[in-house]
Amino acid sequence: MTVADEFRQDHEEWRASRMAKLAAETGWLNLVGRWWITPGVVSIGSGARCDIRLETGPEWLGLLTLNADDTGLFQPTHGDPVVLDRAAGVFNWRAGRFLLEITTLNALRALRIRDAASSVAAESVPIDAFPLDTALRVTARWEALPRPMDLTLDTIIGIPTRVPVTHVARLTLANHPMVLLPTYGTAGRPQFVFRDLTSLDDTYAKGRFVFGEEVTEDGVVIDFNRAINPPCAFTEHAVCPLPPRENLFRARIEAGERRLPD
Repeated sequence: MTVADEFRQDHEEWRASRMAKLAAETGWLNLVGRWWITPGVVSIGSGARCDIRLETGPEWLGLLTLNADDTGLFQPTHGDPVVLDRAAGVFNWRAGRFLLEITTLNALRALRIRDAASSVAAESVPIDAFPLDTALRVTARWEALPRPMDLTLDTIIGIPTRVPVTHVARLTLANHPMVLLPTYGTAGRPQFVFRDLTSLDDTYAKGRFVFGEEVTEDGVVIDFNRAINPPCAFTEHAVCPLPPRENLFRARIEAGERRLPD
């Protein structure tokens, strides 16, 4: 098997995994809504008297109690209650076919609900991509900042949030020197939110995500062939970060996923 064959096979395996996660029960294709919530009690269901109304499902799904300290209780119409505690990592739960999750954005809280019964097959998702290019898988210098910094990022809904940044990735692509700030992800899989000139016509207008691989003390692999559309390209119920100004490039990076059809 040639290097090109191995590269293509690895990419096809990555692509299959990407599509499976996107179309999974916990993916981004079956969200039915996101509702801002505050401490108190809200009723959830398809009934006309529910505070949070679902288009389908039981008339009364249950009652959600949220406390100011990020604890709470979900009492389903049928079944045992679920004790919620953000600090303990219990801020998501299941009620029948519905997956419920309380998300956080600064001091704000929102209830996001997925309908597992409406999961979409991965092969039906119309995502086109640029042709593979081995030159667009690069090893960047991975430099620790002298001091970690807090970076303010805007989001697609216009609510800024602060994220910690500890490293910077430096690389050259098509003779263009680039600096990428990782704003999410993990130490072993940093996430980069970026936008380039393909956003004008070929890729999602707000930007794309790409994840670092094979992280070492002074290097990180960035494969732009694996640049993906963010969740907000698939659903209005996702809240995506926008790129920091350092990650805006006046060049075309013709790699990765292209814009979804209208």
